[in-house]
Amino acid sequence: MTEQQLDLTDPVNLTEQLCNFESVSGNEAALADAIFARVSKLPHLTCHRDGDTIVCRTSLGRSQRVVIAGHIDTVPVNNNLPVKTIAETPVEGDATPDTVLWGRGTVDMKAGVAVQLVLAAELDNPAYDITWVWYDNEEVSSDLNGLGRTLRNSPELFAGDFAILGEPSNGTVEGGCNGTLRCVVSFAGKRAHSARSWTGVNAIQRAGETLVRLNSYAAETVVVDGLEYREGLNAVRISGGVAGNVIPDSCKIEVNYRFCPAKSPAEAEAFVREFFADADSVEIVDLAPGARPGLDAPLAKQLVEAVGQPPRAKVGWTDVARFSELNIPAVNYGPGDPLLAHADDERVSANQIRANYLALYQWLTQNQ
Repeated sequence: MTEQQLDLTDPVNLTEQLCNFESVSGNEAALADAIFARVSKLPHLTCHRDGDTIVCRTSLGRSQRVVIAGHIDTVPVNNNLPVKTIAETPVEGDATPDTVLWGRGTVDMKAGVAVQLVLAAELDNPAYDITWVWYDNEEVSSDLNGLGRTLRNSPELFAGDFAILGEPSNGTVEGGCNGTLRCVVSFAGKRAHSARSWTGVNAIQRAGETLVRLNSYAAETVVVDGLEYREGLNAVRISGGVAGNVIPDSCKIEVNYRFCPAKSPAEAEAFVREFFADADSVEIVDLAPGARPGLDAPLAKQLVEAVGQPPRAKVGWTDVARFSELNIPAVNYGPGDPLLAHADDERVSANQIRANYLALYQWLTQNQ
């Protein structure tokens, strides 16, 4: 696919085109090349590239600046590319026909990126100055994140009064996000022949009580600034064992803790260390703070009004947290059901893509 084929006039067509660029994390170069080749030709934007992250800015002298961002990578493909488009029969009494786009990235989050790219090309005289950001490596460890890297390398590009992440939010505004922590919980044992198991110490069986405790853990729901954030503590990977006739001397459990934005990273770390106090070691391998909702900012209130639906909490982690650390209020707003993100049957409604485009267009051009 060549860069001339990217359709920056129709967000639905563009969603399909973007998804058909396979861009699993670490393989975003071809898509980034195609995007940069188009947006860098737009006369009203000044564009900067850092690896496979692209930042484009208007410079109209407006009193306020909005940062609007989206990641261009996806989780691995699983027989769900190229995109399939399926016309849906309207529900009885609903005269609006719809088309559903099926495929990897349709929800998370190339539909949101498509909306942003069409708006970036179209809006040469918006009500606010806008910084558009399309970045790589969001779906992997936070130290690889392209937005984080570009923030470190060129922080001056990200000055703003408000930020929007185009993460899937089912067409409503989702405030803030949970924090996320991953740790490796280790249990040691002593190798022995399994025929004489009493001479060893079974590390896997030592971990059993911890797994039982994890299984019975009741996740809290915490209200933060009026929104409900559900936490979670889950084993996501386990390793151990030597051979079929050897008592294992090591067992490691990788755990993911999703914590509400009212908790600091230090408090989250203290919680998991206490919870796994019976382990031999707890190694923190990834830790990213959450973000409070940010809905008390005037620009956020105006966006919620333009969308016309009550806001909700974002229970997953998103890069709104990076903007929150910069004291820039930030929300999530994009097409697609977040429950379908990463699913093999990932799919998005064309009508919802258009509704997201229209709401953002009206908000970005209001008071003109």
